[in-house]
Amino acid sequence: MSPSTSTASSGDTPVTFDRLPPRWEPTPLVPQRPLGVAIIAVLIAIFAFVLLLAGILYVLSSYFGAFVPSSLELIPSLDIYGAGIVAVLGAALLGIATALWNQETWALWTTIVLVFATTAYLFFTESITVLFLVFVVLFVYLISVRRYFY
Repeated sequence: MSPSTSTASSGDTPVTFDRLPPRWEPTPLVPQRPLGVAIIAVLIAIFAFVLLLAGILYVLSSYFGAFVPSSLELIPSLDIYGAGIVAVLGAALLGIATALWNQETWALWTTIVLVFATTAYLFFTESITVLFLVFVVLFVYLISVRRYFY
């Protein structure tokens, strides 16, 4: 880099250059999705799809019994309001699974709260089984991978 103007006698003139280096702009760092989070997101999505399908099939068989037979109902002990709640719960879990796949922080904390609530329920009903241990491990794992979410 050679100066375009040079003054040997006076030191008050600013030095200018022919070209400057390109402007630096930081690139956003997107953390890589942990394998366990991907597996959890897929499992939640499958469960959510089953719930959504169960609710929709029950509502369809209730109103359109001639077109949708009742043998397609996945949860036969539902009523029409319960089927609506199951369908809404399935849609909400599908949204959480999608956001968990995209590594959004709110989905991580929602999943942590749900896992903690399930673990607490199993603990206080004295159902200390393998399922309880799975939820405890899942809770600890989700807390440990929180740095991968943004």
